[in-house]
Amino acid sequence: MSDCCCSSGSCETGWVKLFNGEDLRGWAVPDGDNGHWKVVDGVIDYDARSEATGDKNLWTADSFGDFVFHVEWRLKETTGLYPMPTVLPDGSYETDADGEVIKVLRPNADSGVYVRGTSKAQINIWCWPIGSGEIWGYRTDASMPPEVRAACVPKVCADNPVGEWNTYEVTMKGDRITVTLNGQVVIDGAQLPGVPEEGPIALQHHGGMNAQTGEMSPASSLIQFRNVCIKPLG
Repeated sequence: MSDCCCSSGSCETGWVKLFNGEDLRGWAVPDGDNGHWKVVDGVIDYDARSEATGDKNLWTADSFGDFVFHVEWRLKETTGLYPMPTVLPDGSYETDADGEVIKVLRPNADSGVYVRGTSKAQINIWCWPIGSGEIWGYRTDASMPPEVRAACVPKVCADNPVGEWNTYEVTMKGDRITVTLNGQVVIDGAQLPGVPEEGPIALQHHGGMNAQTGEMSPASSLIQFRNVCIKPLG
């Protein structure tokens, strides 16, 4: 792996390239995947159809503690209509007069990035109105303090349209995470109580083919990644 700074395209001390643009060296491809995580035209391409019987996510071979992580991602297309609730600033869902969660069918695709080796610390990539960048495992955990859940809700929807490239810059220091999406801070120093001190990073599998209908589920990871770099801190 070589030093790089993907955001500028030129070398900068401290940055390490995690994806060489040619193959998946440095990544743990799921056992039995059968080529669904692959490199196409210099980007990591996934079709949500991994044949692995266990974990279908693509993990880095190395583990990381404190870092700045850079990745560019693109949802290739949506995979159907998904019943989406409206996420409120406190992390709860909008409800009607009877207390039922209001859901609206909208086009969707779904992936994400796991940090510190745990799916609980997932940085979402999706088409929900709240925007990408939320920390799902903490935002939806009712046992977490209200301030923790609220901090895991994106401050703004900064996503580009489906089909266009987006840029994440993720900073992890201790149990605090900041997520910048397309130059806008969407998660600002949110605390993730109990997050491991270090662990690998994953690009997330989600959804896939419905065996009964023969169609893709409406929240599948039809996604590409490129310019994947990390700058270890400390």
